[in-house]
Amino acid sequence: MFVSFFPQPKLFFSSAAIWSLAAILFWFFGGEQLGGLVGLPPAAADAAPIIGIAVLASKPFIWFYIYFALCVAIFYAFWSWYSPHPWQRWSILMTAVILFFIYFNVQVSVAVNAWYGPFFDYVQGLMSGTGKSTNAEFYIGLADFSWLALVGMNVQVVNAFIVSHWIFRWRTAMNNYFIENWSRLRHIEGASQRIQEDTMRFSQIMEDLGSSFVQSIMTLIAFLPVMIQLQAHISELPIVGAIPQPLVVAALAWCLFGTISVMIAGMKLPGLQFRNQRVEAAYRKELVYGEDHADRAQPATTAELFANVRHNYFRLYFHYIYFNVVRYTYLQADNIFSLLILGPSLVAHKITFGALNQISNAFGKVTGSLQFLLTSWSTIVELQSVHKRLRAFEATLLGEPLPDIDQRYLARHGAEDPA
Repeated sequence: MFVSFFPQPKLFFSSAAIWSLAAILFWFFGGEQLGGLVGLPPAAADAAPIIGIAVLASKPFIWFYIYFALCVAIFYAFWSWYSPHPWQRWSILMTAVILFFIYFNVQVSVAVNAWYGPFFDYVQGLMSGTGKSTNAEFYIGLADFSWLALVGMNVQVVNAFIVSHWIFRWRTAMNNYFIENWSRLRHIEGASQRIQEDTMRFSQIMEDLGSSFVQSIMTLIAFLPVMIQLQAHISELPIVGAIPQPLVVAALAWCLFGTISVMIAGMKLPGLQFRNQRVEAAYRKELVYGEDHADRAQPATTAELFANVRHNYFRLYFHYIYFNVVRYTYLQADNIFSLLILGPSLVAHKITFGALNQISNAFGKVTGSLQFLLTSWSTIVELQSVHKRLRAFEATLLGEPLPDIDQRYLARHGAEDPA
């Protein structure tokens, strides 16, 4: 699943994680200031925040774009030299493009959150009669949001298009890899299904799950500092009272509670899903044999096989009952949780309408990113079952040391990108 698309996967992913961490730490401990050497310094501490689309084209942002491109170029150059791979332009460069677009859209969300504060305070003044304005000023304020939404929407559309192609390239790499080893794999039960259907399902799930996971991580990184700044408006939390970092503590505790609850409730689901695929495969295989042999797929046999399918599905449905009770109860409570923790500060008149919208939005973004496992558990269960099937499929190839297989694969195709 991975050697076909990524060069030396274990080392590659380890080096990518280490290089990313090093780049992030260097950025915060000096790299951001280096932009001043080329006329792109960071914003001054006492500078007023830029509201609207202009923030995405400000000097600090332009320097970050350059810094990101340099880090990617160095990483790509190293792997192109150290271990050339036929899919390296897609597995490295296009992955970096996708990550950048996701980061950009997260920053659009941060910019929208910054717009909430002054605009809704302005609206509160209009509603209370304490502020004066004109129609033009009101629509100019809305235009700031419209530009952000328009840019974010188009970037998201472009990124979705690229991700779809990236995922299909990965499926193509898996397909080619397995087909080249077909003589060693064709005797495995369900071999054709695993090459055609399971690789398709794996790539489709990775498209949804992978993008959501990266989006969650970047949203968490971007909005935690925003939430830390906004919690200056919070005096205390219900029950526990005044504590350091109240919003961060409340978000972490709430999401940890929800994630653990869902994981416990869904503990049996991956195994049940895997067994479902096995009985489905057995039923489908008998029907395929029946297409070519009159003595196969007889009513008694198919009835027994379908009864196994029915039994497994009904068992799975039963276990999903208590899983969904836990999941949906938590998600419904999550809709009002931010208001519950803001209650004492609202009653004490310490939050304006603009600050309320900013805090609620930032809190929702942070908790939403921390709830990745909770909201994606059903998809993760399906991915685990598909992964089990493909790993069992690959076990035949692992009889020969995998690096040798990789070398034969690369020797046949060279280091050119087949896309």
